[in-house]
Amino acid sequence: MDRRKFIKSAGLALPLAGAAPASALSFGSHHADTENRPANQKQKADYTIHIGTGLIEVGPQHIISTVCYNGQFPGPLLRFKEGQQTIVDIYNDTDSPEQFHWHGQFVPVSVDGSAEEGTPYIPAHGMRREIFVPNPAGLRFYHTHTVARDDLGAGQYSAQVGIVYIEPKVKPAGYDREEFLMLKEFEPYFMRGGDMASDFLSGPVIPELKAMQDKREKESDIKTKGYEVGYNIFTINGRRLGHGHPIQVKYGERILFHIVNGSGSEIRSLALPGHTFKVIALDGFPVPNPAEVPVLWLGTAERISAIVEMKHPGVWIMGDLADDDRGNGMGTIIQYAGQKGKPQWVTPKPFLWDYTIFGKKNGHVPQPDEVIKMTFEKQNGADKGFNKWTINGVAFNMANMKPMFHLKKGKRYRLQMRNASDDIHPMHLHRHSFELTKIGGKNTSGIMKDVAMLGGFQEMEVDFVADNPGMTLFHCHMQLHMDFGFMALFDYIA
Repeated sequence: MDRRKFIKSAGLALPLAGAAPASALSFGSHHADTENRPANQKQKADYTIHIGTGLIEVGPQHIISTVCYNGQFPGPLLRFKEGQQTIVDIYNDTDSPEQFHWHGQFVPVSVDGSAEEGTPYIPAHGMRREIFVPNPAGLRFYHTHTVARDDLGAGQYSAQVGIVYIEPKVKPAGYDREEFLMLKEFEPYFMRGGDMASDFLSGPVIPELKAMQDKREKESDIKTKGYEVGYNIFTINGRRLGHGHPIQVKYGERILFHIVNGSGSEIRSLALPGHTFKVIALDGFPVPNPAEVPVLWLGTAERISAIVEMKHPGVWIMGDLADDDRGNGMGTIIQYAGQKGKPQWVTPKPFLWDYTIFGKKNGHVPQPDEVIKMTFEKQNGADKGFNKWTINGVAFNMANMKPMFHLKKGKRYRLQMRNASDDIHPMHLHRHSFELTKIGGKNTSGIMKDVAMLGGFQEMEVDFVADNPGMTLFHCHMQLHMDFGFMALFDYIA
């Protein structure tokens, strides 16, 4: 039984409890005197974002009130140009300080949007102007980066998420038009959780890692698994399946879908009956070996750009493989010109998600200057009923935010990650990209990402170059995991 089904059947609901130049300047009031600002603060902003409460109509007569950007969900699509400086004004219209994270961009700490790294908060009822050169090119996104813990109205449980597309200097070919899709759930609730199935990922379970969890659970005084998060509402672009307008297509049209998993805690799948997805980019980075697959899988915060050739006329449901989630809204309708009738869904044949099919064939990976070994472990219900997470036996301390790992500029590092838990972990490195070098027992190269899913009781190796000095956050992108210890800081040393 997978975790979502376990939650629905066995839970107990709880009450809600390196780009340059770059600069950022915060103002404590919306009415700050512009005459006293530096010259580059007087220019007109390219985009203006307001953080505040908005109403999202997810379905007929079903409106959700939540914190979002510019009163809408997803937040406005921000299209930047590679290498061209931009100015973004961010207003915080809420009563709480906020962080605005530019996920996947090579920006300085002052702009990145992470308090753990030292980015200043955007004050409550204040504003912040950010000036930076967007990079790298491709599909990025932006979202809040605050701690939620047991507040299901905060952090990434809210609707604070939007898409960024940085136009490359050389436009990719092979498609006729683009469609942007944001996958996101609403109305979260705490439940007594089960284990999230990871059998869709390629690669075997490593017995040694499973034995570590079994031993830890046997020796622990706490036998009950910690709380998990479930959801009532599932949406694509803020609309449940069947609500809103279908995506209209023509026979023979090639559509480039840019897909973002904007969830706070869910792994998502996506299929379109009778069609395949030609994956051309992962997390915004072109893949060395574009390949066609019948199903897409996206960990929390992952992005996929894939071309679909429309050559199977009809009215179809593009949706999640999970019947419950799709039935509760995780899907959208694809309608061919001239076709009518009830939207159809056909479950695809089983398919294992394997990053390595997009990598170089027999590609060479340079030897790292240093290997950093990491073991991830879970302590069931150890923090007020929530699971506690550790890296090399240490849970991140929000009070002192002490760096765990130390980098030297220009060096190549290999992170050897071992998952001694039954959960999937979408691992994210801020302000840098990394190259997948080994995953699911297979060596690979050429696949650049900033988030990658590490399966239960599996290992993964990624390489990155320390080329963006400053505090750098590394964490599982599951809100519930990062809030309860699953983070670490890198710092740069001379």
